[in-house]
Amino acid sequence: MQRWVVFLGFALVVSGIGAATWVYGYRQALDSLAERSAADLALASDRVSTQLQIYQELTVLVVDHPALESLESQAERAAAQELLREVADKTAAMDVFYADATGQVLAAAEGVTQGDVSDQFFFQRAMRGSLGTGSAVLGEKARRAYFYAAPNFTTDGGISGVLVVVADVEDVEQTWRGSLPAVFFTNAEGEVFISNRRELLFWRQGGDQSKGALPVEPELAYEVSAAGGHQIWALSGSQYLPKRALHLTVGLPVIGLTGQILVDVAPARRLATLQAAALAALCLAFGTFLFLTMERRRTLAEANAVLESRVETRTRALQSTNSQLRREVSEREDAEAALKKAQEELVQAGKLSALGQMSAGISHELNQPLMAIQQYAENGDAFLQRGQVDRVGENLTRIASMSARMARIIKNLRAFARNENEPMARVELVHVVNTAVELTASRLETDAVTLDWHPPNGGQPVYAWGGEVRLTQVFVNLINNAADAMLDQNNRAITISLAAEKRLSVSVSDIGPGIKEPEKMFDPFYSTKVVSSSEGMGLGLSISYGLLQSFGGKIRGVNSPQGAVFTVELERWNEDAER
Repeated sequence: MQRWVVFLGFALVVSGIGAATWVYGYRQALDSLAERSAADLALASDRVSTQLQIYQELTVLVVDHPALESLESQAERAAAQELLREVADKTAAMDVFYADATGQVLAAAEGVTQGDVSDQFFFQRAMRGSLGTGSAVLGEKARRAYFYAAPNFTTDGGISGVLVVVADVEDVEQTWRGSLPAVFFTNAEGEVFISNRRELLFWRQGGDQSKGALPVEPELAYEVSAAGGHQIWALSGSQYLPKRALHLTVGLPVIGLTGQILVDVAPARRLATLQAAALAALCLAFGTFLFLTMERRRTLAEANAVLESRVETRTRALQSTNSQLRREVSEREDAEAALKKAQEELVQAGKLSALGQMSAGISHELNQPLMAIQQYAENGDAFLQRGQVDRVGENLTRIASMSARMARIIKNLRAFARNENEPMARVELVHVVNTAVELTASRLETDAVTLDWHPPNGGQPVYAWGGEVRLTQVFVNLINNAADAMLDQNNRAITISLAAEKRLSVSVSDIGPGIKEPEKMFDPFYSTKVVSSSEGMGLGLSISYGLLQSFGGKIRGVNSPQGAVFTVELERWNEDAER
């Protein structure tokens, strides 16, 4: 019994909290809705005022037109009528007319009004020297019109007549009709004159609907109540208007109307209901949680002891596993360091292997200048003994040229053979290819291989992203491989081409037998030659592949109708990449 009393008391408390939450949430939602609705109403009011004031400015501008100064003769009235029709056509005004001081209409664009407007408020106000305004429903079609009247002053300060511009209210409504929520504007009699809902037009607020401009069917009824300082209308009689709506008003003295808005409060009520239900559910969940917590406390205490024992065991196992992983990581790092060292040694071995293949040619390249230097030195000594100093200078110049050639060959050999990890930087690709060609020139000449290499754009610099020494080794390997492939044939030719497009590409092609096994050509120790100290170890292409991969390049080999073509692709150098 006691437990049921506790449950009943808890349910009453939750119900009270839910009701209080609903009231508070509903008021907060109404405040937020009122702020947004006030902004919507202000925007709609500004839109209507702005569109109507266009006709106000038109009235003030046209009233001083010379064609309206005198309308005594029929010709003058015809000219004025033509002017007014042109103004009405260009501005989409319903009518533009001019009346004399007695209210008689002398000229009109369309003639939608009667001939005498002396009893109209807008005319009377204009005759007092002010800008007159007014609204009315015209004709059997119930066309709603808004009037702007401006006085035409004479030179002595009198008023000779009044220009009236009639605006079509339905044109003003076209830009916002049907938009949500319901907005309407009432005149001084409380009659709806402008609205984005047709069912509200000519409805008289708080009065007899039969006194309006047109009967409203079915009759719209409403009851007013207050909630949180806001006015709430309970509406009936229209299926297009909300049953309960927040009502706001704003005065528009400039156009003589009152702007009003009706905003459905159903979302606010749903939000308040949702908040109350959520809080009630939270309270129920909290109560249930407390009850279950007390019941489960003992079970959790026992389970906690078991869990701690398992956690301790698992922690010891994880510590052991962690130590094992650290040892494995250390071993892997050592293995990677050894692999990197082995790769560097393989690269250096590839260089030395290439130098070994080129040694005979290089010796020949150095021996020729040395013999020439000896001959020029002996000739210079003989010329010096004869007193032919000018011939001695010629021989010394030739000796200097031969020495420079030898220095260039030795410099290229030293740069090619050094074992270092050069940083990634800008590389002049044409210079790299020229160096590789110069390093292999003796070997190609010995084997009677013709080399066709013409730098593009007259040898203008082309900058790539990579390492100069490693890139030189790649091209030396490709040229040597191409020469090796053609040793068993009489015609031997190598063509080197450079394409400077989005990516740089250098192609080395030969007229040999082609690639026998393309899928294996980049595998280490793969070679179609007899593996020996003189013929290499089958590492040239594998090393070249690794070198290009190290600075983002690519290499591919394909068979062509004439032989094999190896293409090296490189990234263009730019300042951002170097940074």
